Amino acid sequence: MSDADRIITPAQARAARALVSWSQRDLAAHAGVAEPTITQFERGNRNPSRAVARAIRTALETAGVEFIAAHATSLTGGEGVRLRLQESEVARKRTE
Repeated sequence: MSDADRIITPAQARAARALVSWSQRDLAAHAGVAEPTITQFERGNRNPSRAVARAIRTALETAGVEFIAAHATSLTGGEGVRLRLQESEVARKRTE
C-alpha cells in the first residue's frame, strides 16, 4: 500500500485543515467533493470511498500537510499531521 492509499482518520483531516487554515468548504473545493461529504467524514458518520479519501488526502498534501502513520516516529506515537518544511527552510537547515 502506497502512502497515497493510506486512509486518514477524521481527526487527522480536522487537524490538517486547521494547519492550513481551511474550512470544510475549502477542503471540499480543493478535493472536488461535496461539503457534506467532508462534514460527515470528519464527524465519523461516513467512511468515504477510496477515491474520495485519496482526493481529500491529496488536496491536503498539496497544501503542505504531511500525514504521520501511527508508530512512525516512536513506539508510543499515534497517527498525526504536520506541515512540510518549505524548500527555503530545508536549505537553511542544511547550512546550519
